[in-house]
Amino acid sequence: MESERESFDLSGPLHLTHVSWDTAYHRMAVAASLVQGVYILERDRQEKREGSNALAPPWWTFFQFQLLRPLVDDVDSSIFGAIYEFRPSSSQCNDTIYTSPRYVIAFRGTLTKSHSVSRDIELDIHLIKQGLHRTSRSEIAIQAVRNMVATVGDSNVWLAGHSLGSAMAMLTGKTMAKNGMFIESFLFNPPFVSAPIERIKDERVKHGIRFAGSVITAGLTIAMQAKKPKDLSVDPFVALAAWVPGLFVNPSDHICSEYIGYFEHRRKMDEIGAGMIERLATQNSLGGLLMGAFGKESEALHLIPSASLTVNITPSRDFKEAHGIHQWWKADLQVENKLYNYK
Repeated sequence: MESERESFDLSGPLHLTHVSWDTAYHRMAVAASLVQGVYILERDRQEKREGSNALAPPWWTFFQFQLLRPLVDDVDSSIFGAIYEFRPSSSQCNDTIYTSPRYVIAFRGTLTKSHSVSRDIELDIHLIKQGLHRTSRSEIAIQAVRNMVATVGDSNVWLAGHSLGSAMAMLTGKTMAKNGMFIESFLFNPPFVSAPIERIKDERVKHGIRFAGSVITAGLTIAMQAKKPKDLSVDPFVALAAWVPGLFVNPSDHICSEYIGYFEHRRKMDEIGAGMIERLATQNSLGGLLMGAFGKESEALHLIPSASLTVNITPSRDFKEAHGIHQWWKADLQVENKLYNYK
């Protein structure tokens, strides 16, 4: 069963025989497939599958990409990312050159296999503790993206990731955006480090909990800011507003579903005239504020100003399916999309 999910011929989007880069579903499906390619690259390494036995290459060659190089973790030598180059046939060049990416840098999520699981879980813990930015894997990822952007420009690069890899892509994208470089990003099932409030069915209870959380967070933010000297430079959260990453979430996946409430709560707070409270709360987390109070640096990756939020409304059989990468290229996928721009 596992080998079937790794095989492009058995589990890949074979129906996508022609890619229209102006079509949101096509861009999403290709980006998700390239992320899957990273998963299978690492599985090929673990299983020593080489040459004709390797299962990874079809995940990118089907869409006329080539693997430039894998990104390798310096701790356990696992492959956690890949840099792809788009090389369309000459007959397609005129149709795709202006809307397709030239390069895609993709990151996989946690693999529950003995060869890589301990390092991946270690990074998951760093993510929960808002310290992913302090890891060597993130340094490798950011440097790879910086080098590529310096060579070809930010408009020619896409970022993509799933789960932990989505957090890595989020960190990398935010880092580049803070320096005025806005990379098109496809973040599948991005982790939202928070209590799963979105799972509460009663909308009034849910809104009440979020409202109370916003008031507490805003209050702590004001208290913390009062102790610091005033910085007249541009607010880094506002500086990020021009970056609009694509977030792909499933409401049945508690790891990422809170993004739905995060953005909708901000909209509701504006409607009831409490936008100022939410503007303070939306860029800070309680965990981060508490860590800051004890002098510990943190980076709450899940807090972003703007996003194009795509929600998979197709029913999921279980959590594994709701969190999986395979859902994002299904032919019968039903989604809802909303654009949230920070004001």
